[in-house]
Amino acid sequence: MAHPAHFVALGCGSGLSMWAPGTVGTLFAWLTFVLLRPHLADGPFLAFLALAFVLGVGAIQRTGQALGEPDHGSIVWDEIVPFWFVLLLTPAGFWWQLAAFLLFRLFDISKPQPARWFDRNMKNGLGVMLDDVMAAGYTLLCLALLKWLLN
Repeated sequence: MAHPAHFVALGCGSGLSMWAPGTVGTLFAWLTFVLLRPHLADGPFLAFLALAFVLGVGAIQRTGQALGEPDHGSIVWDEIVPFWFVLLLTPAGFWWQLAAFLLFRLFDISKPQPARWFDRNMKNGLGVMLDDVMAAGYTLLCLALLKWLLN
């Protein structure tokens, strides 16, 4: 936490959890989404996400270099920003958000292609972010399918 980039990359400290830091980082994203979302319309929230993504790539790159590991377990900003995007597009309600959380964690951990390719081949801030963007995409696809099946 010696540099502001580390504070960001470590998810404001949520990545320092001794228990499942990626899961704790995603829970942090869920909590902060609930706090942030009422104050931002869709357009400003999307602009905020774009800025968070771009700044996150740099913060993750710098922190990964400082830790000697590009995707150190304590780096969780890559979970936070994509999950904020997932929540933005998730149907309203706790159960939909819980389903989004569980699906996102499943895809983040299992890393189906092309997420696995980014994880294995792009050992930099952008690669770290993109594997979670893929997890977000799979999550949104499953949520859309689930919503379609329930209607």
